[in-house]
Amino acid sequence: MTRDRVDLCVVGAGSAGLTAAAAAARLGARVVLIERGRMGGDCLNYGCVPSKALLAAAARAAHGGNRLGVEIAQPAVDFSTVHAHVQAAIAAIAPHDSRERFQALGVEVLEAQARFTAPDRLKVSQIAEGTSPVLREIRARRFLLACGSQPLVPPIPGLAGTPYLTNETIFDLEELPEHLLILGGGPVGCELGQAFRRLGARVTLLQGRRLLPGEDEDAVLPLRQALQEEGVIVHEHSRVSRVEWSGAGIRLTSEDGKVVAGSHLLVAAGRQPSVAELGLEAAGIAHDTRGIRVDRRLRTSNRRVFAAGDVVSDASLGAGLRFTPVAGQQAALAFANALLRWPARFDVRTVPRVTYCDPEIARVGLSEAEARNSGRSFRVFTSPFAQNDRAVTEGDTRGFVKVIADRRGRILGCVIVGRGAGDLLHPWCLALAKGMNAGEMARLLLPYPTRGEAGKRAAGQYYERLLTGWRKALLRRLVRLG
Repeated sequence: MTRDRVDLCVVGAGSAGLTAAAAAARLGARVVLIERGRMGGDCLNYGCVPSKALLAAAARAAHGGNRLGVEIAQPAVDFSTVHAHVQAAIAAIAPHDSRERFQALGVEVLEAQARFTAPDRLKVSQIAEGTSPVLREIRARRFLLACGSQPLVPPIPGLAGTPYLTNETIFDLEELPEHLLILGGGPVGCELGQAFRRLGARVTLLQGRRLLPGEDEDAVLPLRQALQEEGVIVHEHSRVSRVEWSGAGIRLTSEDGKVVAGSHLLVAAGRQPSVAELGLEAAGIAHDTRGIRVDRRLRTSNRRVFAAGDVVSDASLGAGLRFTPVAGQQAALAFANALLRWPARFDVRTVPRVTYCDPEIARVGLSEAEARNSGRSFRVFTSPFAQNDRAVTEGDTRGFVKVIADRRGRILGCVIVGRGAGDLLHPWCLALAKGMNAGEMARLLLPYPTRGEAGKRAAGQYYERLLTGWRKALLRRLVRLG
């Protein structure tokens, strides 16, 4: 067995692991990066990249019909070409996350399974093609666990014996499903449900609660309407109790007696941290079913081991917010704490999130429901796209901009529903991070006509308080004196 001593050992080559490994290597640290699967992790191979490529193809397929006086023939979908487009998108981005790129940066990349054997070391079984496993022991000054997460498969009777898809396998389909059943109405279920419906498949979605339970109901309403208008059959508050599979297809039975049948099943019931095979007990690392426990500096109960991304268990540090930018930022902060000894801390308040359906739902900071549950005083300013000139000219006025602010106008959160909501969220991310107030956003000079003006209009409602009570009387007096 060979033994190595390094400055930083990173386990996991997804968004978090790659960020930390690159930063450490550029500063001259000796870095080992261990990945048992594909470089790039979930985002490149099974998540952000393939799903957005599929959504782009689906958006083009949805342009048939007569809109704004332009007659467009119903598109013909060649699903094998759609599949090729998805794979090409992955291949185009893959070099940025590749083993070759990171080796060029000075990172040693091992394709192996890692397992702790002591608080300061782990053992890897490296397998090269055509050879027997090579055992190595890695000792490191600091470790970063960035192992990501995997699809959660609920213990529903009959599911284990049924062929089902997850986000890790659905993009391998080369033929369009005849009737796709989706178990779960979160972002993955909604995005892929709308995409496959637009591409020509029949789609039935079952959700144990309502769609997107983490978002305000008024934000979900336009999306629910869009899905139903496009032909997605949506069953909310319908918990599946049994799964059956035969040569005729797959059948789901819900607790309320509802029965639906289809040709394919996508399980999109959430994710769980990938920590089972790490030997965390041997390293003295506290963890539970939600993941690895860390402090605000992303440090585990073992002071030489840090964790970032989907494996983090504390909700106040982003657990459940399994997004690429969260993983990347946490990894950067963990690296700064681990090797640079900078007391950097992760701020969950500024985490943005987008569900990339049509219409999009984007949010940063508190939702209205979260603000209400916090017990703090707040105000809500809303501007519908029906009152936005650009949205009117485009013939798509679905959605709104909602700004949540405290009594002094300091921005606590922003929710945007509508076309391009994710891009429209950018200035609100900055406003929240910098502690800006609604008045500052209302005074921004913006180009006309743009959808961004809806946000300015919402923020401008902050000044309406000046037109009430003693403030209004004062302003009237100033006008007379002027």
